[in-house]
Amino acid sequence: MEMVLAAPAPELSPEEEMALIRDITVAAEAHAKEGDTFFLITTRWWQSWIDYVIQDLTTATSNGSHHHEFSLNTSRRPGAIDNSDLIDDETHLGSYMEFELHDTLVEGRDYILLPQQVWEKLHGWYGGGPTLPRKAINTGFSQTDLAIEVYPLRLHLLLMPKEDRAFIRISKKLLKEFLKAFPIRNNGKMKIYELMQDTVGELHKKACEAFDLLPDEVCIWDYYGQTKHTLMDNLEKTLDDANIQMDQEILVEITTDANGSLDGGCVSSIQENELFERESTSLVPDASKSGASRELASNNYASRSYNSSLTQSLYLRSSNGDLDNSHGTSGTTTKGSPLGLTGLLNLGNTCYMNSAIQCLVHTPEFARYFREDYHREINWQNPLGMVGELALAFGELLRKLWAPSRSPVSPRPFKAKLSRFASQFSGFNQHDSQELLAFLLDGLHEDLNRVKHRPYIRSNDADGRSDEEVADEYWANHIARNNSIIVDVCQGQYKSTLVCPVCGKVSVTFDPFMYLSLPLQFASTRSMTVVIFSCDGSAPPTPFTVSVPKQGRCRDLLQALGNACSLRNGERLLIAEIRNHRIYRFLEDPVLQLSTVNDDDHLVAYRLPKLEKRANYIQFVHRREDLDHGNSSTLMPWKPYGVPLVAQIPRNEIVTGHDIHELVNKMLVPMLGNQDCQHLAVQNSVSTRTQSYHTDSCKFQLQLVDDSNTVIEKSDDVIRVPQSSLAAVFFVNWPKAELKKIDTHHLENLPEVFKFAPPAKRTRGEPLSLYACLDAFLREEPLVPEDMWYCPSCKAQRQASKKLDLWRLPEVLVIHLKRFSFSRSTKQKLETFVNFPIHDLDLTHYIANKKSSHRQIYELYAVSNHYGSMASGHYTAHIKLLDENRWYNFDDSHVFAINEDDVKSAAAYVLFYRRVREQDGAMSNGTQPCVSRNYRSSQR
Repeated sequence: MEMVLAAPAPELSPEEEMALIRDITVAAEAHAKEGDTFFLITTRWWQSWIDYVIQDLTTATSNGSHHHEFSLNTSRRPGAIDNSDLIDDETHLGSYMEFELHDTLVEGRDYILLPQQVWEKLHGWYGGGPTLPRKAINTGFSQTDLAIEVYPLRLHLLLMPKEDRAFIRISKKLLKEFLKAFPIRNNGKMKIYELMQDTVGELHKKACEAFDLLPDEVCIWDYYGQTKHTLMDNLEKTLDDANIQMDQEILVEITTDANGSLDGGCVSSIQENELFERESTSLVPDASKSGASRELASNNYASRSYNSSLTQSLYLRSSNGDLDNSHGTSGTTTKGSPLGLTGLLNLGNTCYMNSAIQCLVHTPEFARYFREDYHREINWQNPLGMVGELALAFGELLRKLWAPSRSPVSPRPFKAKLSRFASQFSGFNQHDSQELLAFLLDGLHEDLNRVKHRPYIRSNDADGRSDEEVADEYWANHIARNNSIIVDVCQGQYKSTLVCPVCGKVSVTFDPFMYLSLPLQFASTRSMTVVIFSCDGSAPPTPFTVSVPKQGRCRDLLQALGNACSLRNGERLLIAEIRNHRIYRFLEDPVLQLSTVNDDDHLVAYRLPKLEKRANYIQFVHRREDLDHGNSSTLMPWKPYGVPLVAQIPRNEIVTGHDIHELVNKMLVPMLGNQDCQHLAVQNSVSTRTQSYHTDSCKFQLQLVDDSNTVIEKSDDVIRVPQSSLAAVFFVNWPKAELKKIDTHHLENLPEVFKFAPPAKRTRGEPLSLYACLDAFLREEPLVPEDMWYCPSCKAQRQASKKLDLWRLPEVLVIHLKRFSFSRSTKQKLETFVNFPIHDLDLTHYIANKKSSHRQIYELYAVSNHYGSMASGHYTAHIKLLDENRWYNFDDSHVFAINEDDVKSAAAYVLFYRRVREQDGAMSNGTQPCVSRNYRSSQR
């Protein structure tokens, strides 16, 4: 493996290297665009470089023999960049991606992505390699939503009947200026190629080149699961439209025998495919008669599309829910075979939609409802709905999927309606199945809302009433305005409790919910608690808890704290990490990643005025008498104590001992404990420099930490403050008697950044349980500063603490596992495996309504899965047919049985649970007895 040596160049200091890389990174992030090149670098080397460049910030030294007690060992300059631990030695490639990566790499844990300018600087300084470039592609959400295609599509070619194999790599995004098509290696029967385009035609061409065959001699098949599915004869179709996935097998079949005659097997398959198209076309009503010729002629799937208004009327005429012959039954169906095993065609990145739809249509309550005469409940006048069109389109699609046919159904008419009413789902970009589910449930509810005229209802205060009475009133008010099959089946009720941190006012409300979004072990945001010290003595030290992006930077924390403490224009915050009662480092770099701050660290922020000139920092470290010191030494028995105070003085400005004492006095104002000291504080806060200091009230000693450990008297003698890479240190020595005069609570009790108290300990390697996710979701935590609560007692916005409890559970409980995390510049997926129960999910003890006597037991019946990364992922669904008591995998048009053990995986994204009834007649959520009567069971 070739390594590149760095060219001789003037060596920069660690601080200069860090500043230069920081500036380049900020500029690159601001101007990032599709097609930019990024480079992988091993996290191991990157962390060693970070340790090297921040050593000046983490190691504080003085000019003399005195050193800080918490100083660290100096980090050595890292050696050459070594990315070898990212490379799979067994699959060396030679294309633009010079090496094949290990399949299990995780960003942040194994590698970091660097902009090209940053990589070129580091590579120029340190050399090494190998170089691992990757391109930025647009994810389709907006022009600025970029993702790095670390793993382009890899396909396996199988030549029959010779049983030769080949591999190809192909980008899902076309980057002509970047990808080059040429053979990489020829090792016996194994060849590896790079593709320039992502069409079936290009795939067909490269398959012929790989096996030295003529195009007329070859046909290629979608060989997913080593089963012939679709003849890939539409050369213009993209691989996304053909639903080709990572590491999928493609069957390359020779169509001629040794004599040059056509092989019968392939020809018969082609003829069958053409026959299927003709049969499907014959089932479509005459477009000219239905007025839909323009719609049908506008797409390549006209033979499988139906005029929605015509088919709706056909469906609604059927009183018993059976399908008539107009729906097509070209597939082979065996008498008595189970219904509901029909797949959905992928129209191009619509696997997210197919997964969500299959989960909904296999919900027994919805399956029965939409196969009956549901149009009587359509709310045609609801201004919040879609004039019934979404409900009709969904009902039409559901009936097709439950028809006695195994031929895949095209969801194109439904997709057209969806795009019309939700422009975010228009086009053929990949989207989030949970976001689509949320839209569908809400949209179907509005289209099917039985309440035609919603009354205005004002909720009353509790006024000492019981929670049960208030909750029932809230629910009755909700049902009076929202009453549909969606509410009957999917809606539950929260108990939400807010507590004011100042006056203790408690507010309790009961709100409906459609699904639960549970955080995983790693949430997209993190809570950070920081104590803010006011350096002008205007306020006591106050802790603030803010929410910042999990992968955020220091500027995110500064902004959140500034909003929380109402920072004024002429002020700024200086964040410091405290260790051993001293400042360990300042967090001044705005692009410093917050991941460098641990949950058990201690942070403070000093509220300082903005200065036009550069300033020197002074930290006043408190010390008290060391009672355990005894007489074992002649040194002063002082012990560091509490949280240091910080002040700033303009550089080159003359300061006296009196100035230094006044700085300390001003900052101690909010912490003085008795009347005399408070009176002294008021005097000092308005005093001039010539006013005397009352030494009889609060006596302490100021000592400059330098070569001579000079004691600072309150005089007009000029004090030379030494220069320091961190902050000059002054000791504030407190005699035992004097320390009692100040309120030490603010100095002694510095909270951790995040005090994590897990409900149950989980050993290393033990999977995260669904119950642990639910505990984290229901845990009490403060509101974010952007969502502060107006306290009616204080008459002010307060950062109240919020606690959620489950009060009423629905018939069908939808649980969303929050796998996707977002920050300012990155989006990533959490691959955490969650151990969720398939049977007997017991939520009885989570119900806050203790008067409820029913056990809350649920059973899993559907899972929406997401595989891969955010940029190139794929959705499937695991569905349990309750009639058969058997699980199936729905992968777009492919449907096949699976074992129950295969249901659990790290790909599980949205879980669908159905209540297990203790006895017949039990109601779903206490509002619709007809639900239990009409939808008691899906068995026939």
